[in-house]
Amino acid sequence: QVQLVESGGGLVQAGGSLRLSCAASGRTIVSYAMHWFRQAPGKEREFVAAINLSGGSTYYVDSVKGRFTISRDNAKNTVFLQMNSLKPEDTAVYYCAANKLVVVTNLSDMDYWGKGTLVTVSS
Repeated sequence: QVQLVESGGGLVQAGGSLRLSCAASGRTIVSYAMHWFRQAPGKEREFVAAINLSGGSTYYVDSVKGRFTISRDNAKNTVFLQMNSLKPEDTAVYYCAANKLVVVTNLSDMDYWGKGTLVTVSS
C-alpha cells in the first residue's frame, strides 16, 4: 500500500505561484509513475501532469503547458507540482496519484490516490 498526502494548496491571486507537494509513505515511489489530477467545482476530475519513474519524461495537459512543472525526488519519496502564472480557471482540488510503472492519463488506471489539496485562484 502507498499512502499519498498532498499539501501546499491555498488562496493565491491570478498571476501568482504555488508549489504543491505529494508525500508518499508505506512504499517507495521509485516503481510508480506519478500523476497530478484536478477537479474543479461541478466538473469531472481531469489529468494535469505526470512524470515517469526516473523523472526524465514529463507530460502535461495543454492548458498548463509552460506554466506548471512536475518533478519528483525519489530519495524523499515526494512529488511536486510547481504552478506559475496561475489563472482563476486553475481553481480546483488537486490530487496526487500513483500508477505502477507507467504513465497513464485515465483515472481508473491509478493504483493509489491522495485526498487532495484545494487551490483557489482569485481574479
